[in-house]
Amino acid sequence: MRYDGTARRSQKANPSLLDKVWNFFSSVKIAVYIIAITLLASALGTVYPQENTFLDMDPSTFYKTTYGTLGELYYVLGLSHTFSSWWFITLLFMIGTSLVICSLDRVLPLYRALSKQQLRKHPQFLIRQRVTYTGDLLAGAGTGAGQVEAATGTSVSLSKTEAFAAGESPAPGAAASTAAEWLTGAAAFLRKKHYRVHTEDTALLAEKYRFSRWGPYINHIGLIIFLLGVLMRSIPGWHMDQYIGFPEGAIKQIPDTSYYLQNEKFTVELYSNQELSDEFRQKGQVVPKTYETRAVLYHCTADCDDPTKQPVLEKVHEADIFVNKPLDYKGLKAYQFDFKQAPLLISVQPTLKNKTTGESYGSFELPMTNPQDQYTVGPYMLKLKGYFPEFGLDDKGQPSSLSNEPKAPAFIFNISGPGLAEGGEPYLYFPRQIDKETFRQDEINGAIGQKLELSVGSMEGVKFSTYTSYLNIRVDKAMPYIWVGAAISMIGLIMGFYWQHRRIWLRIDAGRLTLGAHTNKNWFGLRNETAAMLAKTGIEVAPKSLEQGGKMA
Repeated sequence: MRYDGTARRSQKANPSLLDKVWNFFSSVKIAVYIIAITLLASALGTVYPQENTFLDMDPSTFYKTTYGTLGELYYVLGLSHTFSSWWFITLLFMIGTSLVICSLDRVLPLYRALSKQQLRKHPQFLIRQRVTYTGDLLAGAGTGAGQVEAATGTSVSLSKTEAFAAGESPAPGAAASTAAEWLTGAAAFLRKKHYRVHTEDTALLAEKYRFSRWGPYINHIGLIIFLLGVLMRSIPGWHMDQYIGFPEGAIKQIPDTSYYLQNEKFTVELYSNQELSDEFRQKGQVVPKTYETRAVLYHCTADCDDPTKQPVLEKVHEADIFVNKPLDYKGLKAYQFDFKQAPLLISVQPTLKNKTTGESYGSFELPMTNPQDQYTVGPYMLKLKGYFPEFGLDDKGQPSSLSNEPKAPAFIFNISGPGLAEGGEPYLYFPRQIDKETFRQDEINGAIGQKLELSVGSMEGVKFSTYTSYLNIRVDKAMPYIWVGAAISMIGLIMGFYWQHRRIWLRIDAGRLTLGAHTNKNWFGLRNETAAMLAKTGIEVAPKSLEQGGKMA
């Protein structure tokens, strides 16, 4: 059916630049292309695992090492972080823009067309419909009584006037009276079928399920909210899905948040040899039965962004994290993902000594994560100038850290006090003896290394972590918007799938009936309802013939 209503903005004859942009995004063809490109990009993003699904992985070398040349090309093209890339977000933004403009371009003309419908349609409009019927209501002299009379030889019977059924000419005014009666009977039948009926003289418009026409636009609204929710994930602090290792006994900051999490105690229970199958026993594999992290969550209340100061932490939550039983606090969730048995240094308690006299000036607690910016030991002040969890040298020979794990920790202090130069002298300290020898700590420190020494007197001053618990940290503040958008979109889909807007127009001119009907789908149901309405008012016609015109023979 031709779309009746006001013209859309995208149909302007002489569009301006703004109109051309509007036309571009209002085009369904363009929208299909954008969606197809987005689907293709999404498919490519799933060829290999994304970067954020790995633990302790350097993507620049991982893809080439694991997947060869194709993996290297995958990383170089940026497909290893497809769903967080600017171009993928741009595609989502373009889909949202297309949905908004497509909806606005069509919904306003549709509203005007449906709210101000013309009851008496032109006969040519009616007979151009897919479901249509034309025939005489009265069997006048020399005329047939419609398609059925021509096919079966029986005349149409109308109430109150047997003379009409006998083929006699109607008395003056009888045709108008009969048309009104027929229209009244048709309207009554259609109302029983839940149609809203409007009449004007001898014209009628019946429609039902008009609300289904808004289904696609409600679906669009839901999709727009859904896409906004997805785009909100790019706002800092709104979305996180990271795998972080927490050594036992250590307090570690959760990136991009003001929260710190402590792995207070990690517990793992293994299957005994008797409980394992022969396959595992032969391979000598160790299989965990259950493992948990006793976690404490802290919130930073002061000095959170000052790297020179120790943050002030407040305990806000405690939880025992099992597999499928996460820590959950105000939208932040920590899932138990994995663990690794690898001893890591948590803290040491070094003592500052005079190498010449052997005098001890005191000791202090030095953690491997979040060390303080300065320590006072006797008459000496130690200011932290640099910390390298895994000490190494870059290509230029400058100190750098190979990772954030304290595998070979190194501290650079500026020590000031008696017997030292004004302003202090730099001192490089390795807590582990093997690192001291590997990197030649005494040679690097030079003169100050001959005067002072930082060392751990006994193993009592050393704290190790036996296990590192890997937790999946998730934050998704946009998820409620995504669920709401999905629910609204589903409502729109249901409205469009399970109901169909049906309209029946008819007019009677000089005893001749012209009928047209339209729906967006389920023509079978519309044909049957139209044929039932005609049969109820005395016109027997096969439902199938209506779709072919249903004209009088």
